[in-house]
Amino acid sequence: MSKIRLGIVGYGNVGRGVECAIKQNDDMELVAIFTRRNIETIKTSTAGVKVYNIEEAENHIQNIDVMMLCGGSATDLMVQTPHFAALYNCIDSFDTHAKIPEYFTIVDEIAKKSNKISIISTGWDPGLFSLMRVLGMACLPKGCDYTFWGKGVSQGHSDAIRRITGVKYAVQYTIPVDSAVEEVRKGNNPILTTRQKHIRECFVVAEPNADLNLIEHTIKIMPNYFSDYDTIVHFISEEEFKNQHTKMPHGGFVFRTGTTGNDNKNQQRMEFSLQLDSNPEFTAGVMVAYARAAHHLYLKGEAGAKTVFDVPIGMLVTDSMTELRAKML
Repeated sequence: MSKIRLGIVGYGNVGRGVECAIKQNDDMELVAIFTRRNIETIKTSTAGVKVYNIEEAENHIQNIDVMMLCGGSATDLMVQTPHFAALYNCIDSFDTHAKIPEYFTIVDEIAKKSNKISIISTGWDPGLFSLMRVLGMACLPKGCDYTFWGKGVSQGHSDAIRRITGVKYAVQYTIPVDSAVEEVRKGNNPILTTRQKHIRECFVVAEPNADLNLIEHTIKIMPNYFSDYDTIVHFISEEEFKNQHTKMPHGGFVFRTGTTGNDNKNQQRMEFSLQLDSNPEFTAGVMVAYARAAHHLYLKGEAGAKTVFDVPIGMLVTDSMTELRAKML
């Protein structure tokens, strides 16, 4: 059986994570990497894989089954996914929750015209956490949902800060408010605002002579990223940043609390959690699993945009349904 041929657009943290994840899947192979960087400076970890300028991506349609779009949500994917959806089956990890409905509509129209599949917003949130929220709602219809992220590095938020003029390096940590988590675990079903659930803490290395007050103000008022949170901004040296803030841990919790029984007195709680040493590498693993599903859906003749809600879980693995029933059910 021939392998699923993957291409990577964007060779940052997620792109390198996808490259590593492909090596763990025997039914897949990486055939090309596309980047905006100087290709002479790119050193891949996969022998024999060629690196091309992103402008050359249109010349490889016959050689790639699924294109992995590994850019950031703030600016890259809003442009890149619609563009590549007209050419390839695509996977991305678009994570600006508020914009997903309109983003889906745009990609769906293009993918249907090209008879391709684009599975958007894969990863763990949106992605796996989204599935858990729906599962909880289904099992406990009389209940409440809660999602907490962190403590960990948010790739999308960090990328958004790095796009600000005058920022050289930046990282943002999402931190759950402990008292809010405890209230949920006690079954108190608190009504929590966005600001009451998380703190966003930013560590920034500014360019020489940059306006620090303007950078901090721009971060704190950024819609969809920081404006709804208590946000702390620290300006630090490049040395401190490289010594203390180059790893990318993350994780979080999804809760569904509810009641059951004729008198609704039995308290029930579902909890799903992740603890990740590498956010981008785990995100990449999820993306690669959905690339397998995208290829299968395309071979079945389907087209258009999809989300994790549209993909049967059995399509994510190489095992047959018979094998899954025997081993996992």
